[in-house]
Amino acid sequence: MKKEVLGIKIDDVSIDQAVEVVIDWLKKGGKHYIVTPNPEIVVMAQQDQELNRILNQADLAIPDGNGLRIGTDMVCITPGIDLMEELIKASLDYGFTIGLLGGKLGIAKKAAECLLRKYPRLKITFANDGGIINEDGEMIGEDTKYIIPNTDLLFVGFGPPKQEKWIAKNLDKISVRIAMAVGGSLDYLSGTVPRAPKLIRKIGLEWFFRLIREPWRIKRQLALIEYLRLLMLS
Repeated sequence: MKKEVLGIKIDDVSIDQAVEVVIDWLKKGGKHYIVTPNPEIVVMAQQDQELNRILNQADLAIPDGNGLRIGTDMVCITPGIDLMEELIKASLDYGFTIGLLGGKLGIAKKAAECLLRKYPRLKITFANDGGIINEDGEMIGEDTKYIIPNTDLLFVGFGPPKQEKWIAKNLDKISVRIAMAVGGSLDYLSGTVPRAPKLIRKIGLEWFFRLIREPWRIKRQLALIEYLRLLMLS
């Protein structure tokens, strides 16, 4: 069920429900894309009409962030990293292939190595940082001329709005069935950035845990203040 938050349509789905939807897509065929709007991305979309359109046209927009419950009747919170991990696990059972695109130099390949140690049967077709991507989701420079092989699930981690725009511009051109925007998830999967303990995540303070470890993220967290302001005005 889609619910609207500041003009952005978000599917109020649990992780299990989202996994079921994606598996059904892969069984039936066709191309689909998944976005992971959180308060920061919702605020970003207020000034970026292209991002706004891409989010609202997504086949699945999961509620990624406890802040989405503020001032709304959103029931579920489905972190993108958690959905990504559950889809990776499901791919083992169904034989789906996955690809990793994005992150800083070498992060995608490191994430692939970590995943293969954890899941030796995992079929990874592609792992590349993707080179330089501008704010319009366009590749810059010769180092981005790579070929993505046939892949069932491609996880794209350029960060918003680059990843959403890249997916919208390229999904129809590549041999990928489902593309999912995953932000900094490759950092977690590569072991480069530790996740907050489960208890911290459960009480909705994962953002604070990461802020303590990476103080430079304060600028991003200020988006929550703007999100609250916009909710009060709506």
